[in-house]
Amino acid sequence: MKPQYNELSYLVTRQCLQQEEFNQLSQYDRVKGTPLDAIKDAFRGCNPFSSLLGFIPILQWLPKYHCKTDLLGDITAGITVAVMQIPQGMAYGLLAGVPANVGLYMAFFQCLVYAVFGTSRHISMGTFAVVSLMTAKVVTTYAVLPPLGSAKWNETFGVPPVIEPSDDPQYTPIQVATAVAFVCGIYHFLMSALRLGTLSSLLSEPLVSGFTTAAAVHVLISQLKDLLGVSIPRYKGAFKNIFSVRDIVEQVPNSNLTAVYTSAIVILFMIFMNEYLKPRASNWCRFPIPAELLVVVGGTVASYFIGLGPNFNVTLVGTIPVGLPAPEMPPLALLQVVAVDAIAIAIVSYSIVMSMGLIFAQKEGYEVRANQELIAMGATNIVGSFFSCIPTACSLSRSLIQHQAGGKTQITAVVSSLLILVVLLWIGPYFESLPRCVLASIIFVALKGMLWQVQHIKKFQREGSLELLVWLITFLSVVIIDIDIGLLIGVVFSLVALYIKGWKSYYSLLGTVPDTGIYVDLGSHQRAEEVPHIKIFKYSGAVNFASRASFKKALTKEVGVDQRLIRRASQYDAAGEGAGLQIIKTVIIDLSSVPHIDTSACKMFSEVKKDMGTVGVSTLIACPADCVYDTLMHAESIGEGGFHIFPTIHDAVLYAQGSASTV
Repeated sequence: MKPQYNELSYLVTRQCLQQEEFNQLSQYDRVKGTPLDAIKDAFRGCNPFSSLLGFIPILQWLPKYHCKTDLLGDITAGITVAVMQIPQGMAYGLLAGVPANVGLYMAFFQCLVYAVFGTSRHISMGTFAVVSLMTAKVVTTYAVLPPLGSAKWNETFGVPPVIEPSDDPQYTPIQVATAVAFVCGIYHFLMSALRLGTLSSLLSEPLVSGFTTAAAVHVLISQLKDLLGVSIPRYKGAFKNIFSVRDIVEQVPNSNLTAVYTSAIVILFMIFMNEYLKPRASNWCRFPIPAELLVVVGGTVASYFIGLGPNFNVTLVGTIPVGLPAPEMPPLALLQVVAVDAIAIAIVSYSIVMSMGLIFAQKEGYEVRANQELIAMGATNIVGSFFSCIPTACSLSRSLIQHQAGGKTQITAVVSSLLILVVLLWIGPYFESLPRCVLASIIFVALKGMLWQVQHIKKFQREGSLELLVWLITFLSVVIIDIDIGLLIGVVFSLVALYIKGWKSYYSLLGTVPDTGIYVDLGSHQRAEEVPHIKIFKYSGAVNFASRASFKKALTKEVGVDQRLIRRASQYDAAGEGAGLQIIKTVIIDLSSVPHIDTSACKMFSEVKKDMGTVGVSTLIACPADCVYDTLMHAESIGEGGFHIFPTIHDAVLYAQGSASTV
């Protein structure tokens, strides 16, 4: 039986040590390796075969695949995800400003490529609302579109012909979108080469929540015109949401009532399925009810027989070509044009993939490698760009369903891709009669989870004012200004908030709890007692040229040692009677929570030591981290310092008490 923590005790008897003595005892080595040594070590441990296996993970896990335990779950999950991919792919393809079949191309090509290079076993690659919306912004900026509903609309949204370069080149939506995907893939490879797999950590939780919630508002506004069956101009640049909402409000009296009724029926049906029927059916059916596919099939059949397009002027999906697209390189001249716009898309898509991958990896107990995910996304986007695909990410809803349906490995993506291939080769044209308002309704209902993130305001408010401000500033900037500019503003403010939190220091005086030898904050622990004649000052935060003045001010304030007080205290007896002042003989500076100091901080410590010495108070330093200790030693070697440094506070206290007893 394991003993309880309060039954355990320990007794340590050792000599009081200074830091240098302790370093000799522990054989601390200050010698740091040079960059050349690091390069030699990297090549020394390099194994070409293991490097190949690491670069192509499918070579590692496929030979160990267990058909008996994993195949059934992968097939089940693959079928389920494919059913979801059909309506979502078509809907988010249109959301990106490209043909609906592009979303199906992504569900085939990009899923297969990720299965080869990716390390996450449960995320579902393909279309994602936020990335589609960001791509649509670039498409709207650089592509030349005919008026909606014109005779050339379907021709433009089909597979584009090769456009000869001219003095004023005109690009189709597909060309712009594939160029963005290609550049995103290049960025992902560069990020991997530079080992920037942790770059997504710059996107804090308040930033991501505010951004995705605001992006959902963008998506909602972009779908209102299809829900109402109206046409409005396409705006570019800042404040386009405001202009779009204004035009939609003006066009409400001209709404196509058939489109409005169709949208209302689909939305109510989807809400009923998602909120009532699906939760109940999950108790007795392993397969989730394919509500989106039912809506797509039902909408297509109804539209075909009723003639919603020709008879009621409802906008349809239009031509869906049969087969797979021929490989085509995005226009080289366009790559430079979209290079800046693709930066935000590359970072956001990788952050989404990595965050979802880590969630499932933690649940199932396997590893997702950050830099390998960058390679996987780079390969996925570049290969996809040759086959009319837009930048990829993983879908939150599809990934959750894939995990719940029993998916075990990337074989799920292979099964899903094969079913999508059947749709592309034979079934796709049957969806040409599908009204766009049906797909807009599917997107509208799917936005609930993202819009519901507005409730995170309460959580971030409890966490702190900076977190709340990051959320609000990111959300308002993205909604009011634009999605990429707002994201940049949110990132900048998030980094500023991070700097403020790191720069904001905390300091306190420490005392000891009787009979424990443990030193704690006197202000927080009622039983803690101050050590007689000793002030122990603890500082949390970096001490450098920017914070040294505040450090010195805080030390003087907390310790209360200056020449005026010492002169007053010297008029009374050693116990400090009469004035209530205790004569201070030693100040111990606890650096255990100081991650970094510079030479200007060491100079400030020397000034403090000198000032304290003029009034008969000695200064000791305790608990420095190794890097802080090295800086102190470097300062001593150039004429600053001469500090007494101790590995623990208790060593410093015993030294101070021993020194006082010998006086």
